[in-house]
Amino acid sequence: MQDSRSLISREVTPEDEIVEVSLRPSTLSEYIGQERIKENLSVYIEAARQRQDAVDHVLLSGPPGLGKTTLAHIIANELGVGIRVTSGPAIERSGDLVAILTSLQDRDVLFIDEVHRLNRQAEEALYPAMEDFSFDWIAGKGPGARTYRLKLPRFTLIAATTRSGLLTSPLRDRFGISFRLEFYSEYELFQVIWRSAKILGVLIDEEAALEIARRSRGTPRIANRLLRRVRDYAQVKGDGTIHKEIATESLALMDIDPYGLDGLDRQFLSALVENYGGGPVGLSTLAACLSEDPGTLEDVYEPYLLQMGFLERTPRGRVATQKGVAYVLGESASRKGLFDNP
Repeated sequence: MQDSRSLISREVTPEDEIVEVSLRPSTLSEYIGQERIKENLSVYIEAARQRQDAVDHVLLSGPPGLGKTTLAHIIANELGVGIRVTSGPAIERSGDLVAILTSLQDRDVLFIDEVHRLNRQAEEALYPAMEDFSFDWIAGKGPGARTYRLKLPRFTLIAATTRSGLLTSPLRDRFGISFRLEFYSEYELFQVIWRSAKILGVLIDEEAALEIARRSRGTPRIANRLLRRVRDYAQVKGDGTIHKEIATESLALMDIDPYGLDGLDRQFLSALVENYGGGPVGLSTLAACLSEDPGTLEDVYEPYLLQMGFLERTPRGRVATQKGVAYVLGESASRKGLFDNP
């Protein structure tokens, strides 16, 4: 059986990279969810298009798997310009950044993922490029050193981060447009799954799509990943069509419960409630108890438990809520998930 941790992880897997290209919408009208962001972007894009100018620099923040990279590609496509994709860790020196910037055409989009991991030297070189569309470089050393200014084409920088708090103020302040992507509702995830099923040629009924959506942790990337795994199960154990019974059996086999929690989620809550009386307890203590990396617990598991109302972060440590305690004790916790459509 596939490790459920890899199924609910919001990080991109090699399979995700291949499949997401075919599933990725190319226009704002095709993009599902994030309605406020789409409405604002449509105005900014149309205004830039009418002026024949580049869109102001855009900062996209939020948990992984919500569509930041997709939005960057959509902006470039709507503007009818090219896009260059890179990431913060890939830009090791300012020279790497200059090589990318000088390869851009006028009004092109440069997308930098994980911008919070950008090298400090490269970040400082980005400041004049964002403000004045120029790059300053120094030739020589000592008293004979001379400064030259290289003119760059007007471009749009779109940066994505899962940790906006790690961005420096000088960098954050240079973005004229900033959006935070939110978790998806259950109904929005249903729409994502329904659209993906059509593209992949998967036969699925509405109840099955809703069941997968309910367990997708508010994240389209996870929804598409679960759809592919349930498709495999339906192909081998059924007639190839995904019905609710098939979806439920498959998700149970993957150790994902009706709330979207997997084995480690349950171990996390059980340790907190049964071993430490519901808390408060420090993250490092919980990580040692679960033999798991504290960063993994904080970045992958805790956000969803917080969103579901099972967990609280306090100055003294992690505390299980009444809902979290009821879940662990098997009492009548509410069946209405956070992402239900109102």
